[in-house]
Amino acid sequence: SQAEVMRFCQALMTELYRHLGPDTDVPAGDIGVGGREVAFMSGMMKKLSNNTACVFTGKGLSFGGSLIRPEATGYGLVYFTDAMLKRHGLGFEGRKVSVSGAGNVAQYTIEKAMELGAKVITASDSGGTVVDEAGFTPEKLAHLAEIKNKRYGRIEDYA
Repeated sequence: SQAEVMRFCQALMTELYRHLGPDTDVPAGDIGVGGREVAFMSGMMKKLSNNTACVFTGKGLSFGGSLIRPEATGYGLVYFTDAMLKRHGLGFEGRKVSVSGAGNVAQYTIEKAMELGAKVITASDSGGTVVDEAGFTPEKLAHLAEIKNKRYGRIEDYA
């Protein structure tokens, strides 16, 4: 339940908060840890440390998070790769791209790579890999996002 998740996050922070800070470690959400859990942990850290500066990434907007946080890493990966390709006179247009993963970073990587003209042909999770030689489309990506983000399914559910 939400109350159990909150109590777990608060108990974790009771032990962990003294090891965190802007100059030591900045925690972030990951698989199964999203904005809600980060909010619970950052709230408890603020209470315990008596410091309103929060050293978590992945906070919701109402907790001082970034408007584009979910997209930032995937988009940044594509923009960086595009810059490196351009140094060699290349770009994403017409290229086949393989993406490892199917979570937030992978989904936004696929989205941005497609916007730049790439044909993304793979996505994966710990249970397997999907290879779609025709390439992802916005509709296929929306289907993948539905499975991974709403149903918390596996890549095999996409196939």
